[in-house]
Order: sequence, then structure tokens, then C-alpha cells
Amino acid sequence: MPEKHTTQAGDDRAPDTDVVALLMRQHGDIRNLFDEVEQSRGEERREAFRRLVRLLAVHETAEEEVVHPFARRGLPGGEQVVEDRLAEERAAKETLAALDELDTDDPKFMPQLMRLRMDVQEHARAEERYEFTHIRRSTDAEGLASLAKAVKAAEAMAPT
Repeated sequence: MPEKHTTQAGDDRAPDTDVVALLMRQHGDIRNLFDEVEQSRGEERREAFRRLVRLLAVHETAEEEVVHPFARRGLPGGEQVVEDRLAEERAAKETLAALDELDTDDPKFMPQLMRLRMDVQEHARAEERYEFTHIRRSTDAEGLASLAKAVKAAEAMAPT
């Protein structure tokens, strides 16, 4: 049986020419990693959780450094849109911090993971609706490619 293994941020060598496509693919990778954590046990679960935490950290750092500033400046009501996304991120980070103190075998781990998953998925849907749609509508192909490069660069430098 082939090994399940969702890519880690930075492992992806795709020639991204569209920041929205890049971020949407990462949202899919995050969903897949949640599935891996939920469906595995023991060391396999610990490893999948480590990859999930790393991808979340790198992805959010890139959004905070590249996507949110662009949205603030360029989208109608951008300031409020970004503030709402940052509030969602803070809630998810609090849940993640509580999770990080638990062993993945702890009985409290899975309920906390489900809460984190719900927070992260709601956040991703809001980004896709309120930021990504507007970025795609308001930015030409060159701008989308430039933002994708900036996201990849921020991810490469992000703390994990």
C-alpha cells in the first residue's frame, strides 16, 4: 500500500504563477493533513501533526506578510477584512497552543484537534470568499505571479 504523505510547505516545487491557486492548494494540503492526523495513531499521528503545525505556521506567516498587506491596501473595506481574518487566526493559534501541550495520544487531543480543524476551515473559507476572490478580480496575471513569488519567499523564511 502506498504511503500517505501530504507535502510540507516548502516541499512543493510547483511553478506557481497564481497566488490564489497556490494558497487554495495549500488549503487543500491542510485539509488532507487534518485527515491524516485524525486517521492515524501513535508515531504516525505525531509525525502528521508536526507536519500540520509546520504547514499552518508557514502558510499563516506568508499570508500575514504578503496577502493581508495587499488586501488591506487594494480591496474595498480591506482593513476590516484583514482584521477579521487576523481575529480568526488568533483564535486558531490559541487552540493550537493548547493542542501543542498535549501528547497526540492524550484523550483530550482529538476533541481539541476537531476544534482547531473547525476554526481553520472557517478561516480558510473566509479568506477564499473575502480576500482571494477579490485578489483574483483586481490583479492581473503578472501581479498574481508576483504575489505567488512573494508568498513562496515568505514561506521559505518563516519560523516553524
